[in-house]
Amino acid sequence: MLLKEFYSGPDNLTKITAEQGSLFAKEIANDFNPLHDIDSKRFCVPGDLLFSIVLKKYGLSQKMKFTFSGMLGHGVTLDFPETEEDQFDIVGSNGKTILKIERSGEKLTNDSIVDTLSRNYVAFSGHNFPYVLVPLMAKQNVMINLTRPLVLYNSMTLAFEHLNFTQPEVEMLEPELTVNGKRGEAHFNFQIKSEGEVVGSGFKTIVISGMREYEEGPMQAFVDEYLARKNTYLDSINIPTE
Repeated sequence: MLLKEFYSGPDNLTKITAEQGSLFAKEIANDFNPLHDIDSKRFCVPGDLLFSIVLKKYGLSQKMKFTFSGMLGHGVTLDFPETEEDQFDIVGSNGKTILKIERSGEKLTNDSIVDTLSRNYVAFSGHNFPYVLVPLMAKQNVMINLTRPLVLYNSMTLAFEHLNFTQPEVEMLEPELTVNGKRGEAHFNFQIKSEGEVVGSGFKTIVISGMREYEEGPMQAFVDEYLARKNTYLDSINIPTE
């Protein structure tokens, strides 16, 4: 993955433009969340891009947790500190902490393996909506606010039995959704295999605000519009649609 296409800056300082963030979301992550549209008033950089940059800069640790404590908008420079600490923050030029990182255990810095893991995880993560989240909501008779959808990446964890692997592949496990009033929290569980062996596991957590009772017609119309927008974009750049 040529990550340098999606950020710029010297040494530890990194800036991601709206154009770069939106391009990564659509063409790498296959994520068409309106929050990643360049002209969105609430534009935010995809969390999966930040995750990928962290692995590129710091390598893969045996245990890692990423907690997104703020949305990264356009034009904010991030400081990726040079550190060997087990816990550290990625802070923006606006003084706000964007990402908290915890890590422990052995460390892997092989660029090829880290890149393969990043690609596989981003592909898994980008398919969560609508293919996983919508059936999960329907099962519990809830859905997002269709006029103001707010689905935010909250955190992600990784844990490996060992780091002696070469071809990591991310495989989805059973997802979970907890609903508390108008707030939902979804866990997208996965395991990581290499040459048929399970070498690790993890889960991605998203938070959903403004949940309401499920309505099949409006929800299906929203999904159809989402997929149409996605397919129109991919057709325009000659990428096969699913």
